[in-house]
Amino acid sequence: MMRKKRRPCLDKGEEAATTTKAKKSRSNGRQTKEPAPAETNESVFSVFLREAGVTLKQGGTSNEIAVDQVVFQKRIQKQLQKSPRYPGIVQEFTTGLESHIEDPELFRNCLLPCVPRLSDGDSCTCTVHLPQILNLLFFFMQTFIINTLLEKLPEFMFDGTGDGGLSIPHTIINQLKWLDRVVDSKELAVKLMELVSVAAVEVQRDIITSLPEILEDSQHNDIARELNSLLQENTQLTVPILDALSSLNLSYSLLTEVRGAVMTTLAAVQLEDLPVVVKFILHSVSASDAYEVVCNLRKKLELEQCVLPPVLQASQSRMKSRGSAASSQDSVALMLDGIKSAVRFQKMISEAWLKAIESVDEEEDHKVIDLLVLFILHSTNANQSRRGAERVLKVKVRAGLIQDTLLQRTFRDYAQVMRGYFPSILALAQSLLRSPDPCVVPFGGHMYRHSFIAFDSYCQQEVVGSLVTHVCSGVGGEVDMALELLCGLVTEKPSEMALYAVFVKGILDYMDNLTPQQIRRLFHLLSRLAFGQQQQGCHIQDDMHIVIRKQLSSTVPKYKRIGIIGAVMIVGSMGAIRPKVKESQTGSLPQETFRQVTALLELVKSSSESSPEAAALYYDELANLVLSSALHPQVQQMIGNSVLNEFQEDFVVDLGPEISGPFHFTPRVMYNLEDGETPGIAINLLPILARDMQNKGERVSLLCLSPFFRLLRLCEEKQNQGDLDEIDGLLGCPLILTDMDVLEKTESLSKAEREFLCTLLFHTINWLREVINAFCRQKETEMKMKVMTRLQNITYLQTLLERALAGTPGYVPPVANFDGECTDVVLLSAAAPVNKAKKDGTGKKRKAPGRNSSESSSQLEEPNEDKTQQKEKEIRQGVSLVSYRPFFRELDMEVFSVLQCGLLSRSLLDSELHTKVQEEVLLGPAELVFLLEDMLRKLEFSLTAAPAKRPPFFKGRADKSVGFSHLQQKSSKDIASYCVQLLPTLCSHLENCHNHFQTLLSENNGVVDGPATDVQEHQLMSSGYQLLLQVLNTTFSWSGFSQPGHRSLLKKALGVLAERLKGGGSELTLEQLVKHSFEYLVNFGSTMPSLSTALCLSQLLSTVSEKGGNPAAYREQTASLAKRFLSQDWVTASGEKERGNKFNEALHTLLRIYLEHVDDVLKAVEEIAGEGITELLNASKDERSASWPTLNRQTFLVFYKVLMSELEKAIRKIPAGKVSDNSEAQREKLLTWNLAVRDFHILVNLVKVFDSRPVLIACLKYGRLFLESFLKLGMPLLDNSFKRHMEDVQSLLKTFQLSTRQLHHMCGHSKIHQDTSLTNHVPALKKCLEQFVYRVKAMLTLNNCQEAFWIGNLKNRNLKGEEILSQRSQGSDEEDDDDDDDDERRSSNETDSTKVNREDDVDQDDITDDSD
Repeated sequence: MMRKKRRPCLDKGEEAATTTKAKKSRSNGRQTKEPAPAETNESVFSVFLREAGVTLKQGGTSNEIAVDQVVFQKRIQKQLQKSPRYPGIVQEFTTGLESHIEDPELFRNCLLPCVPRLSDGDSCTCTVHLPQILNLLFFFMQTFIINTLLEKLPEFMFDGTGDGGLSIPHTIINQLKWLDRVVDSKELAVKLMELVSVAAVEVQRDIITSLPEILEDSQHNDIARELNSLLQENTQLTVPILDALSSLNLSYSLLTEVRGAVMTTLAAVQLEDLPVVVKFILHSVSASDAYEVVCNLRKKLELEQCVLPPVLQASQSRMKSRGSAASSQDSVALMLDGIKSAVRFQKMISEAWLKAIESVDEEEDHKVIDLLVLFILHSTNANQSRRGAERVLKVKVRAGLIQDTLLQRTFRDYAQVMRGYFPSILALAQSLLRSPDPCVVPFGGHMYRHSFIAFDSYCQQEVVGSLVTHVCSGVGGEVDMALELLCGLVTEKPSEMALYAVFVKGILDYMDNLTPQQIRRLFHLLSRLAFGQQQQGCHIQDDMHIVIRKQLSSTVPKYKRIGIIGAVMIVGSMGAIRPKVKESQTGSLPQETFRQVTALLELVKSSSESSPEAAALYYDELANLVLSSALHPQVQQMIGNSVLNEFQEDFVVDLGPEISGPFHFTPRVMYNLEDGETPGIAINLLPILARDMQNKGERVSLLCLSPFFRLLRLCEEKQNQGDLDEIDGLLGCPLILTDMDVLEKTESLSKAEREFLCTLLFHTINWLREVINAFCRQKETEMKMKVMTRLQNITYLQTLLERALAGTPGYVPPVANFDGECTDVVLLSAAAPVNKAKKDGTGKKRKAPGRNSSESSSQLEEPNEDKTQQKEKEIRQGVSLVSYRPFFRELDMEVFSVLQCGLLSRSLLDSELHTKVQEEVLLGPAELVFLLEDMLRKLEFSLTAAPAKRPPFFKGRADKSVGFSHLQQKSSKDIASYCVQLLPTLCSHLENCHNHFQTLLSENNGVVDGPATDVQEHQLMSSGYQLLLQVLNTTFSWSGFSQPGHRSLLKKALGVLAERLKGGGSELTLEQLVKHSFEYLVNFGSTMPSLSTALCLSQLLSTVSEKGGNPAAYREQTASLAKRFLSQDWVTASGEKERGNKFNEALHTLLRIYLEHVDDVLKAVEEIAGEGITELLNASKDERSASWPTLNRQTFLVFYKVLMSELEKAIRKIPAGKVSDNSEAQREKLLTWNLAVRDFHILVNLVKVFDSRPVLIACLKYGRLFLESFLKLGMPLLDNSFKRHMEDVQSLLKTFQLSTRQLHHMCGHSKIHQDTSLTNHVPALKKCLEQFVYRVKAMLTLNNCQEAFWIGNLKNRNLKGEEILSQRSQGSDEEDDDDDDDDERRSSNETDSTKVNREDDVDQDDITDDSD
């Protein structure tokens, strides 16, 4: 115990080194005396060290230490202090140190750790540096030792790394890092910075990175300023300086200054230093400046300049290794990792990045870094960042600010970097592809495509798997885009896609949910993989054959259709032209391939013979294949020869003197256009249909007539380069029909006979439609005339069909489009409504003019022309053919070239048959309407992007794509381009309609219903006028015009309109083109024949104005024109006023357009509600408002709904009141709210006069919305402006209280009548009324006027103000008065004081309120 207590004593411990009291002490004593012989010229320095326990060695051997570090320090201290020569001995000690380290080898030993010397099994684990020991011992010597070391440092500055990897400068700097305390920190800092200014780069880096560990905190700001200056002078030191700055404790202002300086040098920083710079910037931000810093960083980061162009990359990669390219990718990857760590751990930085990217409003300002950061944000675990990144990307893509070109550049230059974010890229692509917004879906497709091309096989497999999942989802737009992407990848990367053919083949199990067009695409890509030129996916050929044979042999029509479509697609791939195959150079296919193609076609043909629908589908699919694919001439010729022979044999007959057979109706040759008295051939319609009706198993069916002819025509076009001379006789040849006079006595016909006539008419019209498809592009004048006549035949036959269908209820027409579900069409037709009466002025239903029958009839029927004309004028009402559109053959887009024909000359024999007269033949109004109706349907289907929707649980009855099979094979861009080509013709027709009505008005002295007006012609021209405007509006509404790639097409379209007004519009800017186009279209406003046509013009003007950069410039003109239309009295050609649901719908939309474009909505609402409706109230029952002729008692509900909804929208746009607003700003906002509340009061009070249920529902609904907006936006303004504008606030609340009282009466009225359509709105409205009461109380409390507020009981009353009696409300005596007041007028006996009342309703638990 005694030894244990004496051990800590320094004196006893030192004596133990020289005595032999204890065994351990003797051992230590011997160790200190052993090194003595090693020193020859011993100095004080050497002796003291040896006695303290350290032995200095020579010749590169490390110095040895025999005692613990603390013991060594105590011994040296004691020796120096107890020396008789103290303090002079200290100088001798330092002199000895200087002389010792003069030798570089000894100096190196002093810098190295001392090694322990072990004896008698004892161990010492201390490893110390000599200078560090001295600095710990002598604070008064620290400056001397540091100066000595820093003076020695330049001697070794350029020596580099010595033996054993030791750098003397680095070791010296390292000694300073372990100081517990620096005596003179400022002087040390000065010396170190001086050394930095002259040292080599490596030494500079060592010194700079050590500064935070050497200097005290008080020195940090000063040294940071010097480092900041150094950073701007020498970019080589960027990394060490930023490392040092990151470890310094700096003030906020200095940190901001340093960060700004670093930001300025960002453009000059080396690429490998960029990660450190970005990390420093992001880790030095605060919440207040995060957005500003991130915005600046985003602007300075030019990653595009960090990567060489692909051409230079390729040339350099041939000259040297790819190390530089990889290093640049690595540097970018490290920088992105820095951003990722910042956004992951600092929420403010992620929000700042999102805000910075969101603030960019120009497409050219977006950079690669934007996309990379969005991928980073999506890859973090924070849900908020993921959702934010997805939202911002969708917004940018939807606005067209982030385009495919930017995405392509990102993948091209940074594929290696982006590989790490592949899961996020895949997830974003999935989200975009599933979006209901059609604008963002293509961008998701681009992400998939670039991922497949740029990444490795694992990513490719994931991409294919994800696309297959999309296809199997069954959502229309999603499936279409996924199939399009797979087809594109098969074309672009066939060998890579072949590896994943098995995945794609799995879609065959999910074909039940696919449309025919999607099935075509699926089999197209599978057949390209399995049977393409290289046949990379040949391993799935057997599976494809098995599936096709199984489907073809099925008795279920749906699966047989799939088999036919798939087989024809395989034929297209197997029989395609192969320029790289040797056999094809000799002009023939490989014999085995040709045999397989022939066998497959024979298989399909034999499988479909039993079903006319299947055979017709086979002909249609084969026709599509011939049209769209480059088939080998051998295959083409084989198909063409068989088709021509079979068609002649089945459907064409030579005309004899008479047509014999057991027919219900007398056959008659009709609609002959050929010259000569004896036509040679005719289409055998009536006999074939009669035989088919009698014997259902007939081989030849009229269902196959139109598809077969389409196939024949396309084969002839392909083989003869568009020349149809071989079959041009089919255009003008007559048809074997029956006399249509039988339709006059349909009541005497049996049901079977009536259905027979209807079927015959359907087949005849479909044949003529297909004939027009075939010959519409022929250039000869005679052919054009015949096509025009066939068009007139169709319009006339449709009027006959309408009458026939009216007398045949429950009739199901023959199928004309064979790739869809027949049952869907049957259900639709069975429920087809009858057009009971034509709506006046709507133009939706048209009839052929009287001259059509004469031009439709053949020359053989000339004696009957007058009779037919007379009957046609007396056509009875028929059903609308709108519901029967799926049963007509589809017209090709090329048919609309007929619109360009203009005037044609036609030769006709006169009555004596020996002289010729020239007669002008125009495209008649009925034919114009017929073509425009079809064109509009096509444009609405292809150019109007409908959002993708999930399929309902129960499948809908009608497929909207029926009848658009050919159209679906064209892209929307192709269709828009074709429409732009037709624009001059459409404008000509538009001007013709304008001139027609202008002439009509001038002839009738400005009235529509004059005696010279032909009602039927007026209706047709009105319909044509409206359809032309709708076609133009649908064309200009195409969303593709907003994409940069289609901007030239938009300018071309606007240029057409501008040229009609002012010639030479090619050099005009887009804004000028919009201006001239708008001026051109405004001119048509003077000749609108109906309100619906006026609405179409207003919508077109609005659409065109939005195509420029300044839509607001046209708001006044649009509003003025709409007001003119609303102030016009609309009458039909027969003199009756326009009315009905369609008129009300058009009025509703037009009124909304007016209020949306007018400058001051509140004044416009007050004008209509205050003047127009007041005039209506004072007028008699059937009269209208004088200032607003469209406002009458029948249209009041339309006006009321629009006024309420637009008023509610307008107040939501009033800026919210702020505390910082000055008195003038508050007064302006109060005036606006006063006007809005006054309008609301007028509208609410109207229910006292117009108390119908629809008006009450509108008032309850929009009253609640108005109240909610007032609570949210108006009450904060009252809070802040109450003291300054007390009178204005009080007046506003009094007016508003009158409205809320009326709303409360309406709630009581609803409960009394127990009308659920009304009471559904009551609870939410009462809640708002109660919130209003307590919100007013809160406002008064805020302004220290709470004494002016009290609550009373309010009785329930009906609309007339009569009290509603009930058991709970009979006890109430009287009703208190009003609401709030200011504190200066809070006495209860003041007449102007206001009270806030709370009412007891009929139900006790319904506590309602009304500020009254």
